[in-house]
Amino acid sequence: MKNTASMLAIWISLASNIVLTAIKIIVGLLFNSQVLIADGIHNAGDVIATATAYSSMRVSSKPADVDHPYGHGKAEVLGAFIVAIILAGAALYIGYHSIHALFEPAGEAHVIAFIAAVISLIWKQVLYVYTMRVGRKMNSKGLIATAYDHLADVYASIAASVGIGLALLGDHFGYGFLAYGDPVAGIIVSILVLKLAYEMGQDSFGILMERSVSSTQIEQYASLIRSVPEIKRIDRLRAREHGHYILIDARLGVSGTLTIQEGHDIIRGIKHKIQSAHSDVDEVLVHLNPWYKEST
Repeated sequence: MKNTASMLAIWISLASNIVLTAIKIIVGLLFNSQVLIADGIHNAGDVIATATAYSSMRVSSKPADVDHPYGHGKAEVLGAFIVAIILAGAALYIGYHSIHALFEPAGEAHVIAFIAAVISLIWKQVLYVYTMRVGRKMNSKGLIATAYDHLADVYASIAASVGIGLALLGDHFGYGFLAYGDPVAGIIVSILVLKLAYEMGQDSFGILMERSVSSTQIEQYASLIRSVPEIKRIDRLRAREHGHYILIDARLGVSGTLTIQEGHDIIRGIKHKIQSAHSDVDEVLVHLNPWYKEST
């Protein structure tokens, strides 16, 4: 069910990016709208980014095997990191194009180009909300990365809409300088998209480098462990994200007089308790240390 919802969202995103790329480039060429052509090329990069996210999600959904005993979850994180790189490249492209446009004669604006930009803005905003909602529900790094890619397109479409709209107003009222509103907006957008790419890349890189989950999450796991009567001490507790799921390692002190069977039952109880409270936890590895009252 979860996998189906995620794949549906990524397929909708991929199809939408292909359609929008075609619309922007065709309308841009027909009406000589440089901003739409640039936005269309940017959207072509989105097709690659979405295809990357889709491929990584397919790999991450594979079960653990001999070569990957912890599963393939990090494939999704790697895909998100690649999407962040593509976004950074798109931001630099938009920034370069916008700065270059400031030193070129302003092009003539057309209502059709403005309508295409507004349609793209609305379409991408809806896609962003939908994809982010599914991505957070499924804890899918690839889908969340795709949602942020849609958000970057929202920024770019806002710039295109504002730029073309200002140019139309300038033509109507005789203010030629308004035609340069688009490149100025494009520079601002490039900075916002670059910031978005940096934050996304930083998060993905942290997970790839085995960064621990937040201290709040660690304390939640510790609280559940302490609720087990047989646990006398938490010697060590670690947890890390492995794509769309979390792996937990714990060293716990229990009475040294317990039998192996009793220790086994305690471990199973802890794993069941944590996984029941946190559906994103895939594995809980517990090592039991002997504890004696006189040692405290």
